[in-house]
Amino acid sequence: MPASLRELRQRKNSVATTMKITKAMELIAASRVTRARRKARNSDEYTRELVRAVSSAAAYSRVSHPLTNDITTATRVAVLVVNSDRGLAGGYPANVMRAAGGLVDRLHELGREVDIYTVGRKAQEYFAYRSVELTGSWTGFSEEPHYEHAFEIGSTLIDAFLRPTDEGGVDSIHVVFTRFRSLVTQETEIIRLLPLKIVRDSGDVAESPDVALERPEGFVPPYLFEPDPETVLDALLPLYVIDRIKYMLRESAASELAARQQAMHSATDNARTLIDTLTRQANQARQGEITQEINEIVGGAGALSESTQEI
Repeated sequence: MPASLRELRQRKNSVATTMKITKAMELIAASRVTRARRKARNSDEYTRELVRAVSSAAAYSRVSHPLTNDITTATRVAVLVVNSDRGLAGGYPANVMRAAGGLVDRLHELGREVDIYTVGRKAQEYFAYRSVELTGSWTGFSEEPHYEHAFEIGSTLIDAFLRPTDEGGVDSIHVVFTRFRSLVTQETEIIRLLPLKIVRDSGDVAESPDVALERPEGFVPPYLFEPDPETVLDALLPLYVIDRIKYMLRESAASELAARQQAMHSATDNARTLIDTLTRQANQARQGEITQEINEIVGGAGALSESTQEI
C-alpha cells in the first residue's frame, strides 16, 4: 500500500532534521581534524631531537639496556589497541578491531600468551562482547589525547615490559593504531613498540612511529656520558616510548575525526537524496489527491445535473 501524503511529509521532515545533525557533525569533525593535525606537527621538532639523543646514547654507549635487548623467544606479548570512544566514524572502528583480532589470533597460533590493553570504548566493548579479559583500558580522550594520557599508558607498558614474565610481565609490546595519510585515506597499522630496534639506518622520524634507532658503523666519536651511559638511557628511553605513544594517539585521533567527517558527509548527501525522493513522491501523492478530488467534483456535478433534468 503506497504511503499517504501525511506519512511522506512526516518522513521528509524527519530526514531533514537528521540531515541538519549530520551536517553539523561533519563541520565539527572538520574543524577538529585540522586542530589534531596541527598538534601532531607541532611536536615534530621535539620528536626529532629526542630520537637523535636516544640514537646517540644507544649507539655510542655500547651498553646493554632492557628496552633495546631483543627477545629471541617471546612467551608473553602485550597488545595495545587504539580505537575510538564513539561511533559514527564509518569503518574506522571496525578496521582497527579487524587488525587487532587478526594479530591476537596469530600470536595465539604461535603459542604466545597475550595481554590486551585498549584505548577507546569501541575496543573495550569489542573484547567485552567476546568475554576477553583486558589487562588495562583507557577511555574518554580518543578525539583529543594529551601528553598525560600517553605518559600513563607508556608508564604502564614499560612497567609490564621490565617485569619478569613469571610475575605477569611481557617480552614484547605491539600497538594497533591508525596512521593519518590524508582526509580521505587512513591506514591501520601494527608495529612493535618494545623492545626497540637497533639497526644501521633509520627512517624519517615524523613519518615512522616505529622508527629504528640508528647504530652507525665505522668510526665512533668519543662520546662522554654523565653520570654514565646506563643512567642516560634510563632517562631517555622511557621518554622515547611515551613520545611514540603520544604520536600514535594523535595520529589515531586525526584519523578518527577524518573518518567521521567522511561518514557524516556521506550521510548528509544520502539524506539530501532521500529528501528529493520523498519530495517527488509527496508531489505525486498530492497530484493524485487533487486529481481524485477533481474527479469527485466532476462526478458529483454530473450526478446533480442528471437529477435536475429528471425533475
